[in-house]
Amino acid sequence: MDVNQLQSQNIGELTKFANELEVEEFSGLSKQELIVKILEAHNKKEGILQARGVLEVLKEGYGFLRSPDFNYLPGPDDIYVSPSQIKRFSLRTGHQVFGEIRPPKQKERFYALLKLEAVNDFPPDNVKKATLFDNFTPLYPEEKFTLEVDKKDMSTRIMDLVSPIGKGQRGLIVAQPKTGKTILLQKIANAIRSNHPKTKLLILLIDERPEEVTDMKRNVDAEVVSSTFDEAPERHVSVADMVIQKARRMVEFGDDVVILLDSITRLGRAHNAVIPHSGKILSGGVDANALKKPKQFFGAARNTEEGGSLTIIATALIDTGSRMDDVIFEEFKGTGNMELVLDRRLSDRRIYPSFDLVRSGTRKEELLLDKKTLARMWILRKLLNEMNTIESMEFLQERIRRTKTNDEFLDTMSQ
Repeated sequence: MDVNQLQSQNIGELTKFANELEVEEFSGLSKQELIVKILEAHNKKEGILQARGVLEVLKEGYGFLRSPDFNYLPGPDDIYVSPSQIKRFSLRTGHQVFGEIRPPKQKERFYALLKLEAVNDFPPDNVKKATLFDNFTPLYPEEKFTLEVDKKDMSTRIMDLVSPIGKGQRGLIVAQPKTGKTILLQKIANAIRSNHPKTKLLILLIDERPEEVTDMKRNVDAEVVSSTFDEAPERHVSVADMVIQKARRMVEFGDDVVILLDSITRLGRAHNAVIPHSGKILSGGVDANALKKPKQFFGAARNTEEGGSLTIIATALIDTGSRMDDVIFEEFKGTGNMELVLDRRLSDRRIYPSFDLVRSGTRKEELLLDKKTLARMWILRKLLNEMNTIESMEFLQERIRRTKTNDEFLDTMSQ
């Protein structure tokens, strides 16, 4: 039996399975408690148990395998990993561990890892051969993510032209309220999943509404990790830490990883709430040290010379009426190498996507685009700069709708 299969099932499926195993007295239990009951019943029939999870190493030296199905929350179905196993295989927080587990012995509360079989889908001995993330040489993005999927989807087609994303990009989507940032993230995620299926995709939602989390999970084929607005700031911080550590470990094994974060502003707010006050307060009530960890999160995005890449596309909120949000945005402004600005004036007129084409762009885009495309994009930008925000967006949409692909659109420009 695989514990992860149980964790991915809904409560109705687990209840049916519990009845088949003749589990007694399980009404009123939480999903995680019911999983423990099922494991106990299965163990009595002497079946082999296996589990997969993301390791969190605690300061005491031991660790637990957390499940993304429960947003890495501690629970009764977590798997204990001993300090000796962690030292022997050089395991760190964020490693994806798979192995055989055993039931708890006397006075033990948790199932424990008995035999380590794989780490990030590689033999355990490969961990010591992997280069540490901090030892990688950071480079500018050189390989482009193609976002163009459907000729009718203006958002991804225009992004490919105006602010292309490369492997290792550190991008900010600067958004006013109600400008369509969440829908845009969904479209980016689906485009990457469709055109680059080998890329590992993680979506991190911080301080979001629960219904938006459900909507994201149903519309995107990716791992969605969330901490909703009704949870404590400490929870927001711990979820973000687990996601970035998991991503770093994957890059160490040569993967191309993309994190879509909504939003860096709320992550900054959470850190401001939990950090011990230094006595130095910036305007808006932001502690001088509060944004150190969020900057480390965002700064982890990079293309590496030695192997994989970590791409982070984060939304930043502006014009919310909060001085704190403006201060957080100003701190992150200029730290990215791609910026996409959404304009409320466009969304108020129901013009989507609501891109400010003049203020949006990618640094070193010449590394991502071929010379022919680059030359035509410079001509297009000169033309758009002479128009206001609304005129430029309407002009570009009208021209793109006439063509099936971006290449065809660029070819028509030379005619």
